[in-house]
Amino acid sequence: MVRRHNKHLRPPRPLNPSLGTSAVKHDGAWVVRAISGQATHKSYRCPSCNQIIPPGTPHVVAWPKEPPPGSDSAVAYRRHWHTACWQRRP
Repeated sequence: MVRRHNKHLRPPRPLNPSLGTSAVKHDGAWVVRAISGQATHKSYRCPSCNQIIPPGTPHVVAWPKEPPPGSDSAVAYRRHWHTACWQRRP
């Protein structure tokens, strides 16, 4: 039997900026990727309205274009947003 490695023990994969579009908000430049309802299989909490984004709901994922100072990856700063909440964000 082949044992699979625990994905949580592996280092996170780098985020590919070519997978999304660029957006500039009050806190800097972001990479934004639209997620279709068919591509979602778990729930997320929107950081804007603090409500759950249920599985099967189209939404956006955004992460900083450049990692914050002291970090070598923006992966930890990736967040799932309701599309309308992201669009309202200044």
